[in-house]
Amino acid sequence: MTGKVDVDDLKKRLTPLQYSVTQEAATERPFTGAYWDNHESGSYRCVVCGETLFESQVKYDSRSGWPSFYDVADKSKVITRADNALGMRRTEVVCAKCGAHLGHLFDDGPNPTGLRYCINSASLDFDKRPGE
Repeated sequence: MTGKVDVDDLKKRLTPLQYSVTQEAATERPFTGAYWDNHESGSYRCVVCGETLFESQVKYDSRSGWPSFYDVADKSKVITRADNALGMRRTEVVCAKCGAHLGHLFDDGPNPTGLRYCINSASLDFDKRPGE
């Protein structure tokens, strides 16, 4: 992780939900986020620092209600770590650049990776590919 996050700046820039998800590891309700059903071509960036994390070509419909990806744009851009909160054993996904909570990683995804990065829309911005 690089640099410290200015909490006051984040509270001004982010919506309350974006702040809660990225800084307090909250989870948005399923089927409510901006990107769970997005089918446009483009890149998904961290809402906190702007780092490109996921690409639309690896997004798929997991029927979970959250944006799901079977791979990351660059493995060095995300960190995974154990999350045993709420009495569950999960793997948390965070932005490597700023430490923002993104969501969780599961091993029930499609080929070729078998992974499901289950990510909160509130932790992402989307850049649509021009001309598509």
